[in-house]
Amino acid sequence: MARGDVKVFNEATAKMLDGDWASTDHFYLAICDNTAAPAVNTATPVLGDFTEVGASGTYVSGGTDLGALSDLVTQTSGTMTFDSTTNPTWEQNASNDTDAYWGIIYNYTDTGKDALAYVDLGGPVDMTAGDLTVTWNASGIFTIARPA
Repeated sequence: MARGDVKVFNEATAKMLDGDWASTDHFYLAICDNTAAPAVNTATPVLGDFTEVGASGTYVSGGTDLGALSDLVTQTSGTMTFDSTTNPTWEQNASNDTDAYWGIIYNYTDTGKDALAYVDLGGPVDMTAGDLTVTWNASGIFTIARPA
């Protein structure tokens, strides 16, 4: 997996198809270290499966709100796009963590904090040495296309 790649958890694909999440659910991006590396086949992934970086400096526990599902998902010509207008940024701070490896997109509203996808930050990223900004692809965070 290369820096910047976004991967959707297999279980999350099933949850999307089952309609397990409400349109009002909010999805967040949390930053995690490399204690437990995510994989697409992680069984029933939740944020708690991964080790979030310390809540200090400019990083707040839970990460950054990307928006409500109803605003994050669009569909055009059989292609569903999951995207956010929020490109999360954590400004450099001497109290920030020094070993950011992964961004975990998860359902903040859900009691279990079900994980949807993850992004490789190319870590370790030292958040004391500079800002950490996750800039989503102009085509969306990820898409799912209906076969022709």
